[in-house]
Amino acid sequence: MLRELADLGFSHVELSHGVRVTLVPGILKAVEEGVVQISTVHNFCPLPPGVNHAAPNLYEPSARHYQEQEQWLRHTKHSIDFAAQVKARAMVLHLGSAHFFWCNPAHALRDYVRNHPGANPAQDAGYQRVLTKARERMRQKMEPFWVQTKASLAKIFDYAAGKNIRLGLENREKFDELPREEDFLPYLDSLPADGPAGYWHDTGHARIKESLGVIDHQQHLARMAPRLVGCHLHDVDAEGHDHQPIGSGVIDFNMVSSFWRPEHILVLELSPHVSVEDVIASKARIEALM
Repeated sequence: MLRELADLGFSHVELSHGVRVTLVPGILKAVEEGVVQISTVHNFCPLPPGVNHAAPNLYEPSARHYQEQEQWLRHTKHSIDFAAQVKARAMVLHLGSAHFFWCNPAHALRDYVRNHPGANPAQDAGYQRVLTKARERMRQKMEPFWVQTKASLAKIFDYAAGKNIRLGLENREKFDELPREEDFLPYLDSLPADGPAGYWHDTGHARIKESLGVIDHQQHLARMAPRLVGCHLHDVDAEGHDHQPIGSGVIDFNMVSSFWRPEHILVLELSPHVSVEDVIASKARIEALM
């Protein structure tokens, strides 16, 4: 697996949340032999035993049940250990979600968009009313889940720092996932500037949120840039499908690249359906922007 990526011209790779434990011996051998270097891992990596599919939200730091909290902590620490073992610089992780027994506001947004094809969220008065109600519903429901997320993260900061692993807290694409964009910076500002946690920007997720009228991609990235650790880079097509080749969709990568700095980690996160030719072309486009 890693030899294939090296042969495509990549010197560094991210080990994502689809890496089965059976792949670990080969990965360690490739790292030892210098086939590639590991820039990042993505929690959970490797997957917990018995799990054979990508499962970044198998356990959530926002969970209200003690057993899931303990499983999240256990497997997140295992991922940090593995990141240190393969000499990665950072680990990317999701921060959970707010759970709704009924009336999930994300469903109202989805249904409005589906029932009003072609509507511009920024200019459609009906959509704006639905969005305002959805924001208020999320604000009312999220607090205990967000409190638990912060408590869970506090348990791994010293552990990650002791392993010299930075934690990239990733923005998400779903309306009910945490944190809300407006909560990201206040939370990070509450942490030590030299601490192990920073912001991880996913271009596709930001674009999807922008298409829902929730954020302005450029303004959000400008606010978060001082705490930026790295980026997942992929495009989004006109139908809203992400993980597409760079330059094939609607994301303004000239804008995105204006925030890159030499210390940032840039990861192409492309769909398995993307052709080899488009992987190589995406790499070349990113290098040109650098």
